Amino acid sequence: MRRLPVYLLLDTSGSMSGEPIEAVKNGVQVMISSLRQNPQAIETAFLSVITFDSSARQIIPLTDLSSFQMLDIKATGTTALGDALKVVSNCIDSEVATTTAETKGDWKPLVFIMTDGIPTDDWQSGLNEFKKRKTAFTVACAAGSGADSSVLKQITENVVSLDTADSQSISKFFAWVTASIGVSSTKVEDSGKEVTGLNELPPPPSELNIVV
Repeated sequence: MRRLPVYLLLDTSGSMSGEPIEAVKNGVQVMISSLRQNPQAIETAFLSVITFDSSARQIIPLTDLSSFQMLDIKATGTTALGDALKVVSNCIDSEVATTTAETKGDWKPLVFIMTDGIPTDDWQSGLNEFKKRKTAFTVACAAGSGADSSVLKQITENVVSLDTADSQSISKFFAWVTASIGVSSTKVEDSGKEVTGLNELPPPPSELNIVV
């Protein structure tokens, strides 16, 4: 079975404490519940969570939806986005099966990044690693006024922004991510083709601004 790997890179720095981090935890739970109702997603989508604050770590390896259990996350420290890009690059190398002459590997991964701040580490070296990996698409979300969408634009063309990092906006972002994973899993299951950009995804809700 060809899996559709989905990597969530979540900012857990100190500025996310309080309402934003609770909204992220809630958003992931609602997302998993919704995707479990989607027959195509439950067949193909596998999720991993990478958190980043003063350093980055993969807290949940690539897991099928029915076994997925979200861990508690706390907001503390700075914003090691570059470290997170290195971690996801290594995870893609070790977890995503590549296509060989004998077998078809996994689908190209989907990567969703959410941050409310500006990277505090050498994010460009992380970006150089990440650029060497093939993804179907990467979406970055600048949550609130403290995030720098121009940095995210260097990571991916597909950048959305939230005016505020409150629970309503964050929940709308996760609902859109859920719909995007649903569309992607349906497309690979039905047509054997990967979604390649924002234009093939469901239109974002009004709270999400597309950064051009």
